Amino acid sequence: MLQNAKFPVKEVPAIGVDSGKEINSTGYKFIVREDTGKVLSCMTNSYKLVKNETIIKKANPLIKKLGGELKEVNVLNHGAKTMMSWKFPKEKVKFSKMDEMIPEINVSNSYDGTIGLNIMAGAFRLICLNGTVIGIIVSKYRNKHISSNMSLDDISDIVEATVDRTKLVFKDEFPVLAETKFRENHMIDFMKMFPEHTNTLITDKIIANNPKTFWDLFNVGTNVLTHHMNRGLYSTHSVEQRLYPKIKKLAYKEAKVAIA
Repeated sequence: MLQNAKFPVKEVPAIGVDSGKEINSTGYKFIVREDTGKVLSCMTNSYKLVKNETIIKKANPLIKKLGGELKEVNVLNHGAKTMMSWKFPKEKVKFSKMDEMIPEINVSNSYDGTIGLNIMAGAFRLICLNGTVIGIIVSKYRNKHISSNMSLDDISDIVEATVDRTKLVFKDEFPVLAETKFRENHMIDFMKMFPEHTNTLITDKIIANNPKTFWDLFNVGTNVLTHHMNRGLYSTHSVEQRLYPKIKKLAYKEAKVAIA
């Protein structure tokens, strides 16, 4: 699958014509896919080309060494954007027969400027058979393709730090949530995160599921977010982004553990 993302690309100066005279220094260049001749974008000369092949060469062997297995590769818009993901099955945390989390690292790159070099890691799981997925993002790296951006050359260090951070969350953070019981005041803080119209629903879920730990409370929240709130609204995704950090903060405070 990785081979599909390793197609050759090159930079071609954008030449203009003014009053019949050829202009070589337009300040722009084309990013061209060599195997198909497809023009993927027209970028300014300040754009720094970071090839998928370079990313894969640095990231894949390191991720494999750290226990990762390639999950999927998606090449979009004729190659203008590529998304790759790896999973770490040996780091899986199983909370119950039906509840488990597996760490993943996702690497995205583009040749059209829509995204830079993005590296994101976390815990993602399928909530139900309709394909709904919810995740806990534990590390996120974004960098623009700018010629002066030297950190784009540190892909290996960034990947290793991201994987280490993700493994730390699975080893240290999740057990705190799963082993620490919440109190009534925590439930009130939890409910305040959600729109008022969901209060009755959340209360019914808590009565029906009888959650004991902060991890149980987190699961109540993810269920409401994925099954009972409008996924097309920004407010829903805003709550989703704040849910895990809030639950973690409450759990660590109750367990009297310092947040790293």
